[in-house]
Amino acid sequence: MKDTTCPTLLQHLFEILAAHRDIFRQERTFWRVAGLLIGELFVFARHTVTQQLLALGLSDEDWSAWYRLFSRQRFDPERAGEQVFSQTLAHVPVDQPYVIGADGVQVPRSSQKMAGTSWLKALGTARFKAGIHRAQRFLNLSWFTPLEEGFSRALALRWLPAFPEKAVLPADHSPRKEWEAGLEGIRWVRSQLDAAGRQAQWLLALVDGSFEKVLDFWKGLPERTVVLGRSARNRVLYHLPDADGAEYGKRARKPAEWLKEKLGWTTSTVTVRGRKREMCYRVEGPFVREGLPDRPVFLIVVRGSSRKRKGQRVRYEPVFYVVSAIQQEGSWCLPFPMETLLSWAWQRWELEVEHRELKSGFGLGEKQCWNPHSAVISVQWSAWVYAVLLLAGYRTWGLLGGPPGPARWWRGARRWSFNTLWRAYRAAFWQTADFRAIWTLTGDNWLKKGDWIAGLWNSVAAAARA
Repeated sequence: MKDTTCPTLLQHLFEILAAHRDIFRQERTFWRVAGLLIGELFVFARHTVTQQLLALGLSDEDWSAWYRLFSRQRFDPERAGEQVFSQTLAHVPVDQPYVIGADGVQVPRSSQKMAGTSWLKALGTARFKAGIHRAQRFLNLSWFTPLEEGFSRALALRWLPAFPEKAVLPADHSPRKEWEAGLEGIRWVRSQLDAAGRQAQWLLALVDGSFEKVLDFWKGLPERTVVLGRSARNRVLYHLPDADGAEYGKRARKPAEWLKEKLGWTTSTVTVRGRKREMCYRVEGPFVREGLPDRPVFLIVVRGSSRKRKGQRVRYEPVFYVVSAIQQEGSWCLPFPMETLLSWAWQRWELEVEHRELKSGFGLGEKQCWNPHSAVISVQWSAWVYAVLLLAGYRTWGLLGGPPGPARWWRGARRWSFNTLWRAYRAAFWQTADFRAIWTLTGDNWLKKGDWIAGLWNSVAAAARA
């Protein structure tokens, strides 16, 4: 089936790129950035700067100016993130929350001298015997597209360095924890919303338990910001004080203790990735934590469930969330309806999908840039390129209206994948919307064709020598 959206896809890509022109001082720098971005699409090896330039056909030119995009900091990740953020505003109504996610991510490295690297817990090792590896640590701050039939996507806005104290620190970076970088990112998004005239729009941040447990993270949150995060099953909570002057009320039950209750549960049907799922939950609170008397939160307890998946019974453990409480008409209440909160709580997994696509398929961290600046900026560059390409695809198809499948027996997934987007970009630049066969069916007479193949090869070799 012919895909007629290829020209539209390129049009959206070039419009987004044109919006980034003002962040570069010279036009030739902008065109080099645009060229490297296109080169990312046609690299079939490691995603290094050299491979990108070879893909562009610049094998006989001086490459030093291209490398200076990173070593001389001519690509500014913060200003590029501002442009990507401004492009996302067109897809989020003012009366809806602007949803972001913050999560730490490691970029494995093999050098002990590269800027930003340190010994960190190795990914994929057993919990009872964790290993270590050399890696850079970043904070991924991503925007979540509005939900469509329970689907969403994480699109990187900023990749903030979160190097520990024992890392090889560049001169312009100081050590900090993941939650400190996450707090900076949330404040940055809030300031961008205010600068865009959206002071009244709520910001919803999805975080994991490593952020939720830190009191200083909650204390530093800006106004009109709601946090929804996983909580520990033994979190200590307190009721609101009954008497004036008291900071805390009586001690409340721990989250896991609410599972013993038989009454007070509510069953709701939530659409998750195109499927209806029943969730049994209860909301308790508002509560406060010790050290946070002015930050009430609600506790959301989701019961465990089981369902059949591929003929086997899959068990889901109970989950505990805390969400910021907002004050309306003198009382504390939930910031959004429960169906909205449950739907977005499931979407935080899209951050992990983004990490997998960036590191496994897009080559994040593969650029051989050893300069103290380029070792960091080259990683942020890959995240920015991923965001620009994904945003152009989202503007072309939405989340569910992707291009047709490449085969007759497979019409494509319900939600288009990043590989589908990559294939569509290549087809658009090569102007091959239709699949052209280069391997046709042949019979079983290969031995009879031996002389003909040998003669054909001789003619090709003779033409090459001529």
